[in-house]
This record gives sequence, structure tokens and C-alpha cells, in this order.
Amino acid sequence: MSGSHIAIPTILKVGKGAMDNLGMYLKDNGFDNAVIYFGNGLIDLFGRGIIENIEKSGINILEYKELDTVDISDIINLAFDIDSKAQVILGIGGGKVIDTAKYAAYLRKLPFISIPTSASSDGFSSATASLIVNGRRTSVPAKMAYGIVVDTDILKSAPERFIYSGIGDMVAKITALYDWVFEAEKGYSELNDFSVMIAKKAVNSFVRTPFETIKDDLFLRELVDSLAMSGIANEIAGGSTPTSGSEHLISHALDKMLEQPQLHGVQVGIATYIMARVQDHRYVRVNKVFERTGFWDFVSTLGLNREDYEKAIDMAPTIKPHRHTYLHEEQYRELAKKVLREDEVLKRVFGED
Repeated sequence: MSGSHIAIPTILKVGKGAMDNLGMYLKDNGFDNAVIYFGNGLIDLFGRGIIENIEKSGINILEYKELDTVDISDIINLAFDIDSKAQVILGIGGGKVIDTAKYAAYLRKLPFISIPTSASSDGFSSATASLIVNGRRTSVPAKMAYGIVVDTDILKSAPERFIYSGIGDMVAKITALYDWVFEAEKGYSELNDFSVMIAKKAVNSFVRTPFETIKDDLFLRELVDSLAMSGIANEIAGGSTPTSGSEHLISHALDKMLEQPQLHGVQVGIATYIMARVQDHRYVRVNKVFERTGFWDFVSTLGLNREDYEKAIDMAPTIKPHRHTYLHEEQYRELAKKVLREDEVLKRVFGED
């Protein structure tokens, strides 16, 4: 019998001031030549200090630049321009630059270090990248990060909306897992018990974290750790089923419909509450987390349109026709729209109370 083999990050450093030791982490893992990609505006903000820190550790930075593209053709050109002496690629910033650096590393078969500056989703720990392919946002295979380094001081300095987005994306694992069980019972999928366990432990650990404010070090560390564990759950499952279900389909539908969608995790969070009500599963817990963190207070200021969410619910099954979540059945789509219209919490979110 052959055993299972999964990729996990070799470096995982999450905490206050973690960025100060970046050069040391690279050196300890035998890297001498690095390429660094920053998100827009980050070189002037704190990038020069990072470059200095890495160079002080005796590491040669072959190239560093800011990136603002997720177009696959741009990334292919970028990847094959990388110096042949490069041993590692660092992506520092938000989702865009992390996806770009991750895919460039995948194409060049190089280790990738993921250094998110906000905790807005689990993308920093996933083995896929969200890129523009033929003009459309598409999820493409990449590889698990060799290392994840997250400085909670930097997360605190990001606008709060990014933390709310991360909260929404994390809590979504509750409904995603329930969708996976539903799908497996209908014969459309096969559960991986270990993957389910990891994803369940991740979300349960997060929702039980005590905090005073969402910028507490412990809260941010727990959020990042749980998002990272979600990436491992996907790696074990060989896909995103443990962490992405009907709530993600609603968000993807909104992305297609709206000229200016909200942050991914914000849309996913609202959809998670809707689907938890539909599934009649842990919606009290979801609501409690959103109340305590201020997520509901934040989203109620965004001027959201209930009809957009109704249309997204109807469109959801077409986003991933090979899946079979609750929303792939008409009775549950109708129930979701009923919840959307009648639920008291959602009336406040959509400014209708």
C-alpha cells in the first residue's frame, strides 16, 4: 500500500515583528539568491526596510519590483524573465501580488514564500491562484507555499475591512463543510475525513478565540493560523471542497454580475449566514461571531442591494456545474431567497429594518 503525501509549508512564522527576521528565515533554509515582488506602493511604505534586512543576512536580491497584474500572459512573461540564479520567490502584499508570485514560482519550479500584508482570505496559504485568463477571473493550479511569514503588526496597520473580509472567509468553512457532506451523501463527491477534521478544527479554534478588539495580537494570529490550516485542508482534499461551498458560489456570481464587487470575504461572510440558515446548521454561532467582531456593523454601511444577492443565488449552480451544493437544488435556492427577504439580521444588513 502506498501512503498519502501532502505538501505543507516548511516555514510558518506568524506573530508580532515576524518580518524583522525574514532574512534569517531565508538564510536558515539555505537560500542565497532571491526575487521579491511587492504589492502596489509597498516599497516606499516598508519595502526598503525589508530589502535592507534581507541583504544584511547575506542574501543577494536579484530583482525586486512592484506588481499590479493578475493577467496570466503577463505572469508567464514575468516568470521566464527571472534570473536563472534565483532560488526563491517572495510575494509581499495583498491577494494580487501573492497570486502572481505564487504562479510565477510554480511555472519556474521555485519555492515561494507567501508574505500577506492583510488577512483578507485564505489565498495566501492555498495551492491555487486566482488569475485573469482570456479576460475572465479563473482559479488555476499553483503550489503550496514553501513558507508563510505574517507580521501581525503589519496586519494591524491595514484597513479594518481586510480583517472583516478574513473573518467572513474563515467562518465560511462552517457552511462549506456542510455542503461537502451533503454532496457526498448525494454521491457527487467523496469525503476525506482527515481534511474535514483539519478544516473543522481550524474554524472551531477561530470562532472560540477570546478578544477585546479584532486588532488583538491573539485574534489576528488565530485568524491567520486558521486560514493557513484551511489551505492544508484543501491540499489534503486535492481541491477546495473543504473550504468553499455554496457561500463561495454566491460570491463568485456577484463578482461576475457587479461592476464593483465587495471584498471576497465580505461577500462570502454574508452568504455564509444565508446558507447556515438554509442548512439549519450553526447559524446562531455565525451570527454571534459577526455581531461580536463588528462584521455586521461594517457590512450594514456598504449600501448593499438585496436583489443582487437574489440573482447571485439563482446564478450560483452555473458557477461550478460539476459540484452539488445545497444551491444546486431548486428547493434550497428558493429557501435561500426567502431567508434573504425575511430574516431580521439580513434586513439590517441591507438597510431594510
